[in-house]
Amino acid sequence: MTQIDFYVLPRDGSLPVANAVGRIAEKALARGHRIFVSVGDEEQANTFDSALWTFRAESFLPHALMSDDDKEPVSIGWSEPPLEQNDVLINTTGVILDYFSRFTRLAEIVGPDDSSLASSRNAWRFYRDRGYSLTKHDL
Repeated sequence: MTQIDFYVLPRDGSLPVANAVGRIAEKALARGHRIFVSVGDEEQANTFDSALWTFRAESFLPHALMSDDDKEPVSIGWSEPPLEQNDVLINTTGVILDYFSRFTRLAEIVGPDDSSLASSRNAWRFYRDRGYSLTKHDL
């Protein structure tokens, strides 16, 4: 069963979503995982692509857009993940993804805005009511 973690960003906006994703992906990558980052659309994917190259000056996070058809350990996409990808899913979309349960781990990113908080509360109830183990992390 998928292990689900909610990562709650600070309300003051001091931690951008892309930086939080970078930190989570970097930690997972260091543990040998492959990561799929789900974003809302191609524009957001390009934004994350740029941000992950520079989210920390002292780190290197090898990644690629799914459309590049690259086999990097971190891939960014706005539709279905690659068929062979089922390790770690980082969800930035604010919606429950149909394919989440095929992943070993799911990281739900909770933005600081009211809309993100509301959709995350709904997601928490959805997963809880289906018996998933849930953990909340304040970043």
